[in-house]
Amino acid sequence: MRRLRPALASALRSLRIWSAVLQLLLVLWWDAQAWSYPGGITQERQERRQRRRARWLTDQLLALGSAFIKLGQLLSARPDVLPASWVAELSSLQDSVPAFSFDTAQSLLEQELGERCAEIIDIEEQPLGAASLAQVHRASLRSGRQVVFKIQRPGLERLFRLDLEVMQQVAAVLQRHPQWGVGRDWVSIAQECRRVLLRELDFRLEAEHAARFRQQFLDDPGIRIPAVVWELTTRRVLCLDYVPGIKINDRQALIEAGIDPSAVAEKGAASYLQQLVRFGFFHADPHPGNLAVARDGALIYYDFGMVGTLSQRLRSRLGRMVTAAAARDASSLVRELQAAGVIATDIDPGPVRRLVRVMLAEALTPPFSPNILDKLSGDLYDLVYGQSFRLPPELIFVMRALSTFEGVGRSLDPSFSLVVIARPYLLPLMTASGNGPNDLFNQLGRQAVEVGSRALGLPQRLEDSLSRIEQGDLQVQIRAGETDRLLRRLALSQQSAGQSVLLGALTIAAALLAASAKPALTVIPVVAGVPVGLSWLKLQARLKRDARIDKLGHS
Repeated sequence: MRRLRPALASALRSLRIWSAVLQLLLVLWWDAQAWSYPGGITQERQERRQRRRARWLTDQLLALGSAFIKLGQLLSARPDVLPASWVAELSSLQDSVPAFSFDTAQSLLEQELGERCAEIIDIEEQPLGAASLAQVHRASLRSGRQVVFKIQRPGLERLFRLDLEVMQQVAAVLQRHPQWGVGRDWVSIAQECRRVLLRELDFRLEAEHAARFRQQFLDDPGIRIPAVVWELTTRRVLCLDYVPGIKINDRQALIEAGIDPSAVAEKGAASYLQQLVRFGFFHADPHPGNLAVARDGALIYYDFGMVGTLSQRLRSRLGRMVTAAAARDASSLVRELQAAGVIATDIDPGPVRRLVRVMLAEALTPPFSPNILDKLSGDLYDLVYGQSFRLPPELIFVMRALSTFEGVGRSLDPSFSLVVIARPYLLPLMTASGNGPNDLFNQLGRQAVEVGSRALGLPQRLEDSLSRIEQGDLQVQIRAGETDRLLRRLALSQQSAGQSVLLGALTIAAALLAASAKPALTVIPVVAGVPVGLSWLKLQARLKRDARIDKLGHS
């Protein structure tokens, strides 16, 4: 009987997960049907329903627990896989669950620490916080040191492995689907999620992250990172110094403590830019719950379970991107994005170039918009979804973190501008790929020499071209970009019209069969209409996206 209980619990858990997946697939199918929108399908109604579905998915992930909450947070870094409205909803996914009992917490500490528990002379029964992975208790050690213990929930690893196994099965089903599997590697995404989530269960890795952060800012009195108590840290227990503070977004409490909110906003943004430019190792989840301010005004970072790393190669490429952006050279910036693997090299860069040109104009033209990063992220997510783009998750986390600091900064100081604060950090980025500040001027010199060489060779090239024309050997190929786009949109519109007629015919057939003597046959046109409806919706989204990009490019 004891052996049957775990097997039964696993079966019920799998059934619960698959039930949620099937519900999601059903609502996606329903949303793809034009007749499911009372009064007709419109862009506004589609967007409103998309937001509702995104909230529903968030609630389902919260109900499914730890692994799926983390899965949602990871998927929120994939705007190439999910629509922008879903990404925005999942990016705000924060879990808060009831705490487990204090007796269980004590039992777990004894199991993990053994005789080392004797070092703990007092521990508070009421946890400081509880989440799906762990809960935190304040304690005192024999040495007088004030610490906190982050204690992992019991049985979590077994549950994680079961959930991750079901995720692999779901990914395999999605990959075999003729439409949902196109252009997306769900199996690889599931494998990457498995690797990341299992690593997050090992609190020793989080301790290493915290120690590395503390080392980075050790000489900066304005930044405070809790020290790790290594002798009381294990795979399932993390012990850190207790570092109390005021929540970073509690403006009134900061003022009452005599702390300047504007200085806090600037310090937070500057510290994050330092992480990117100097260290290439950054906090990937700096929401207000993980940031606080000490009584002396120092900024405190908590929770290092999610971190990101920018390789030296990517940092040097970012430097060249910033150089191109500073010169408002959209073509060079797009080439750098392709070289970095962010944009596929075999796609038409025209729409991207037009969007980049508009984004640069908005980002670099004073007066700077107070929410410029949110606006740019929205434009980028709309362009990326369903296209041959592969935004590295690290860059998504960077943009999201900077957006978070931007929002916190505005709540503390209405005149806060992240663009202005970032200026002193642009030069290090621009010279990161070279040996010093002269690298930028050397690059400009090389470009000047290249232009001069081309100019000197121009007469000879013209003479060669005229000779080839006279001999009839020269073929001229003209590519009209605007004509190509118009022809493509015309073809898409014709295809959409044809599918609309087909959907109408299938709808009429379904209605006639429903009123006939054999209403069960109604399922035939309904089933046949599902792929047609999904294809029609994708065409509408593509037409809308092309029209929006054309509008941006001509504005």
